Amino acid sequence: MLHIEPVKAFQDNYLWVVHRSGSKQAVVVDPGDAAPVQAYLQQQGLQLAGILLTHHHADHIGGVDALLRHWPVPVYGPDTVKIPQVTHPQEDGDLVDVLGLALQVMTVPGHTLDHIAYFACYAEGGPLVFCGDTLFAGGCGRMFEGTAPMMYASLQKLAQLPAATRVFCTHEYTLSNLNFAKAVLKELPALTARIASEQLKRAQNQPTVPSSIALELATNPFLRCEDPEVLAALVTHQGTIERDPAQVFGALRRWKDGF
Repeated sequence: MLHIEPVKAFQDNYLWVVHRSGSKQAVVVDPGDAAPVQAYLQQQGLQLAGILLTHHHADHIGGVDALLRHWPVPVYGPDTVKIPQVTHPQEDGDLVDVLGLALQVMTVPGHTLDHIAYFACYAEGGPLVFCGDTLFAGGCGRMFEGTAPMMYASLQKLAQLPAATRVFCTHEYTLSNLNFAKAVLKELPALTARIASEQLKRAQNQPTVPSSIALELATNPFLRCEDPEVLAALVTHQGTIERDPAQVFGALRRWKDGF
């Protein structure tokens, strides 16, 4: 059985640890801090077998060096000089096999220029994607390095994954994101139901992730840039809009940045 466990770090990061029942090997995704990962591995009696990285921000790679001092394992990540620890640089369409899980690499620039995601079409429990800070539950990452058309194209790549794909993003931003989604999508029934569900999880100190592509398509305004409700909300917010979806996305992101 495949286990994907969120290890909490900093204020709101999730460092995903992947392992299988009956095996002592584990892989960690985006270990921004080594200490909680080491504690989890020790508690579960696991040995690190590999590291997957999505992009170069410190809260995603900050624990790599300390982990490598304990476990000299392969490090998979984007082909960039900003992450010198990467031993197996990845490009779009590459395949990574870890713990018997076949992961297809997707380039998804926008949050950073080097951002990648890892998609497994065939996994126990259904397809899954580790998408770093590109797609969030109810939202998306800020554009620190990319452009609106670039980020919009990356989100569209993720949106075209199978609807059942589980979305393993890396921050607990969901309630804040859904608060903005409500400002855009108003009383959309699927959104109202989601807000209630996610609020209950947080009240019980449970993660709101993973999400799913189906749920994001239904309730995430950044994946609904051609929706008349989104266009109307933008007109109300800023008076006029460009109707090109990438420009609509950019306007939404700027609205969210100041929300």
